[in-house]
Amino acid sequence: MQIKILMRKPRELKFEIEGESHTLCNLLEKVLLEDETVEIAGYRIPHPLTSNPIIYIRTKGRRSPETALKEAVNKILKRNREFKREFRSALREWKKTEKKRGKA
Repeated sequence: MQIKILMRKPRELKFEIEGESHTLCNLLEKVLLEDETVEIAGYRIPHPLTSNPIIYIRTKGRRSPETALKEAVNKILKRNREFKREFRSALREWKKTEKKRGKA
């Protein structure tokens, strides 16, 4: 993954992510928009066969778009850890249930 900054202003950031698709960009956009200090967050893929996604962030007040982006990435990582933990727990419970069914 390579990132290229296309535009940077005090409250705006536009960058291109090489080799990514809707999967990462949609998640990032969703989490950025949960932040009340983010005025606009979105992405576009100019051409689905030949283009890399371009992400745009505009913040409110004195908040930098980099700060908003870092916090969004941290939220995603935290949710991923929570999902992993919960999935492992559910899988352990399922295995216990399956063992009991096999013994019955």
